[in-house]
Amino acid sequence: MVNLSPPKRVKVICGFIYKEESIYLSVKKIIKQKLGKIDYESEKLNFNFTDYYYEEIGEPLWRRFISLKKLNNPSASKFVKMKLWCIKLEKKFSSNNKRQINIDPGYLNLARLVLLTTKDFSHRIYLDKGIYAEVTLHYSHNNYNDFAWTYPDYRTKEYKNIFLKVRQIYKAQLKDEK
Repeated sequence: MVNLSPPKRVKVICGFIYKEESIYLSVKKIIKQKLGKIDYESEKLNFNFTDYYYEEIGEPLWRRFISLKKLNNPSASKFVKMKLWCIKLEKKFSSNNKRQINIDPGYLNLARLVLLTTKDFSHRIYLDKGIYAEVTLHYSHNNYNDFAWTYPDYRTKEYKNIFLKVRQIYKAQLKDEK
């Protein structure tokens, strides 16, 4: 007989690509109001891995990551709503039909980092309403490890160290819940 059990709650993360610090700070404030307290914020990192966003957002570009204190159930519907809300937030801060910030929500648990996207590809799983999930990194041997499809910036030691810090916070939260 199969025994179904609910999954452990997960740690919500958001990645941001932006040019203007004031836009990032405004978006972060709204995220805190809507989604709750932030328990980790990375330093501002130079984002020069692709010119994909230059025409829309400008340059130079910066990257930051945050994690939310509140743990969440990893249900598809919850994360679809979150990604759609982030898209609306990007549009709110757009100028002349061009985004001023890119917001990439996702989550991590003890085994993986999952990102949400609107772009379909062979390794992505459709969730609902045009949103796909991608396991971007997997955790093994005390580190985050790449897949063939992992974006170049997510392959860097700098990003992986950020996710290791967030994972430590998450692991402590799980321990405190017991």
